[in-house]
Formats: sequence, C-alpha cells, structure tokens
Amino acid sequence: MTAPVLEIDDLSVTFPVPKRGGWPWTKPDLLHAVSNATLSIAPGETLGLVGESGSGKSTLARAIVRTVPASGGTVTWKGQDLSKMPPDKARAHGRHVQMIFQDPLAALNPRMTVGQAVAEPYITHYPDTPKAEVRRRVQEMMEKVGLLPTLLNRYPHEFSGGQCQRIGIARALITEPELVVCDEPVSALDVSVQAQVVNLLSRLQREMGLSILFIAHDLSVVRHISTRIAVMYLGRVVELADAETLISAPRHHYTKALISSIPIPSPKAERARPRPILEGELPSPLSPPSGCVFRTRCPAAQPDCATRKLHLEEIGPGHTVACHYPLGSEALTRVKPEL
Repeated sequence: MTAPVLEIDDLSVTFPVPKRGGWPWTKPDLLHAVSNATLSIAPGETLGLVGESGSGKSTLARAIVRTVPASGGTVTWKGQDLSKMPPDKARAHGRHVQMIFQDPLAALNPRMTVGQAVAEPYITHYPDTPKAEVRRRVQEMMEKVGLLPTLLNRYPHEFSGGQCQRIGIARALITEPELVVCDEPVSALDVSVQAQVVNLLSRLQREMGLSILFIAHDLSVVRHISTRIAVMYLGRVVELADAETLISAPRHHYTKALISSIPIPSPKAERARPRPILEGELPSPLSPPSGCVFRTRCPAAQPDCATRKLHLEEIGPGHTVACHYPLGSEALTRVKPEL
C-alpha cells in the first residue's frame, strides 16, 4: 500500500475567547474549532471534506498549511512532523503544499497584475530564477488553466469570478506542489462555472499527479471529484468512506441528513422522497455537548450518548463512523423512529 503524503493524527485547534464582562486576568473560554481529527491523504487522491458552516473544515485546512497553530495532535508530511520542522525548512515546505481560496477576487492583490500574482509564489521559493524563465512558466501555467498568456498585464478586477479562480489555481500550481488544499473553491461561482472549475482541477490532478483536499458544502460537487469523503460536525470527523459507499450507504445520521439535502432533478421524486429532519441549531463550539456532539439533534439519540466516549470505529473496509447507534446496525431497534 502506498504511504500517505499527509497524515493528521488526533489534531485539535482551539482559540481563546475572552469572557464577556470579565476581568483582564480572567481565564478565557476555549472555542473548540477542531477536536481530535484523524485523516490521511494518499498520493494522487482527492479527499472530500464536507459539513455545514461552523463544522471546522476551513480551520482544519489552515492548520494543515500552518496558518493557524494546532493545539494538539500532529500533522505529518511524508513521515516528518511539521510542528517540529525548523523555520527555514517550514518555509521551503510551502512549495509542496498550496491553497486555493473561496473568494477568488479577494485572494488576489488588486495592485498586482495577473502575471505578477501568479509569479509571486515561484519567485518566493526560487528567487534566483531568471525573469525570462519566470515569465515563461507563468505563461505556461496560464495556458494550463485555460487563460490566454496575453492577459498577464491585466488586473484582477478586469476578470470574471470564474477567471479569477483560474488565476488562483495557476498561482497555487506554479510551484508544482504535491498537495493542494481547496477551501470551498467553487461556492462563490455560478453552477455552470463550478462544473468547469471542478473538471479543470480533475484534469490538472491527472496531468500533475496532485493530491487534493477538497472542502465544500455541496455533496454533489464533492462526490464528482473525490476518491474518499470525510464528514465533519462541530469540529469532529463523524464518518469517512470512499465516495460511492458514503453516498449510497451512509451510516451516520448526520451524513444521511446532508445527503437528503442534495436536490433531485425530478420534482415528483423530490417531493416523494423521505427527508430526515434535524431539529435545533448547531451547538456552540464554546461548550460542545458531552459524549456524542451530534446527540442534541440526532433522531436516534439515546441517554447513554451523553456519557459514552465516542471515536471513529471501522464498520467496513475503509469505512469508519463515530456513532454508538449507526444506521443499519442491530442497535437501531432501540432507536427512536425518524421524525
């Protein structure tokens, strides 16, 4: 079996939040953005990461690229713990892991031309490269993402949202990274443009041998591009499986609710299908529920869900779930009927 390029083991990220009305020396509360996340990404694989807003997806992505510090656990790149990497090596490591952001226009400096923006990462990591060679590489990268090299001297505001995202992709890939972290790269785009960008990423992945962490809300988009899918809820990974297994046979009740939100093109079928209802709001990460964090909204919750320790357990080949009473198990005879 091929060794993963990236391994995340028991990773946690917390942020101190001062108490409202408290004294300056009062101990702040802790916001648990990510809790005990464990994932891995193999060479050439696309790992989809889904969950509603506030589930910790973007924070996990930023912990991977080290723009936010981890509070616990490890992020390992090809066997090397990134937290123990010296600053000079950490800087050089940046060319291996790049990021594509959600808002394509906001991710680009409005005072820099497109050519300067795309060239910046390459010049940062290869400062001795002649200007002619840098320009040649920028032109090649622009052509790869479907933009004319003659547009290099234009500014970001002269492009559409989809074109700006292509520029962001070119900027991320010019250093020829091995892993690209895509933080909701299509959520700000029209549906037709979303498909174009997703297909572009798939093609570039095949051509360049990329590994991708693809973060999104839309499960239908994630299913199209992903090899495996991980589902997050309130900072925790609650289910992980290959894409087809997770979509066709989800075992976590939250995953089932997410899948039910995918629209069906047929209005008649859409109205007729059963739709699980999630009651209540997402709990505050300042005071997450004890035991299973999903129990306050789960239609299958039992009293012991508040006290029993929960962690990912393998229920099939490559299929793990964090649930005491998963869908399809014998324990469902004890579960409340679906609302």
